Amino acid sequence: MKIVLIGIQGAGKSTQGNFLSEKYNIPYLSSGHIFRSMAKEKSTLGRWLKETINSGALVPDEKTLEIMLTYLEKPEYASGYILDGFPRTEVQAEAFNGGVDQVVFLDVSDKEALWRIAGRVGDRDDETVHAIRKRIELFHEMTEPVIEFYRQQKKLVSINGENDIDQVFKDIVAGIEKNTK
Repeated sequence: MKIVLIGIQGAGKSTQGNFLSEKYNIPYLSSGHIFRSMAKEKSTLGRWLKETINSGALVPDEKTLEIMLTYLEKPEYASGYILDGFPRTEVQAEAFNGGVDQVVFLDVSDKEALWRIAGRVGDRDDETVHAIRKRIELFHEMTEPVIEFYRQQKKLVSINGENDIDQVFKDIVAGIEKNTK
């Protein structure tokens, strides 16, 4: 099973991704974790990724596709995965055609997302108020068309991400199981 989690920063994607990984026994993979890990490398790509991420900007489509598609070729992802943060643009979604069975959209308001993130600011270098606001803006501009793309393909499960963690998880599982019948 190949699942993609989509939602604004602070929607709870990593929490739910880890729950789903345990339930379905497939790995959870965050593009943000991959990029942050690579950004620590003392390489040209690492330094460039660090600057890009810390500014709140998105890694360009071409570079994101190159990194993610190469990463997903690893044997541990052959039987499926739960992806968070990719595809993030319509260009990426179209290029990733065939890499997705189900897409879970965790619908959370900007206000709720900011409130949640405020509770953890300081945990990461890329969670400055400026970077967070920029990412929320980019989510609406670049990622909302991806939601519609998957809705039209009948792969989208839309979940109220403002419910409590356990309810969100139950709703996701119910939506996935309904969509796979």
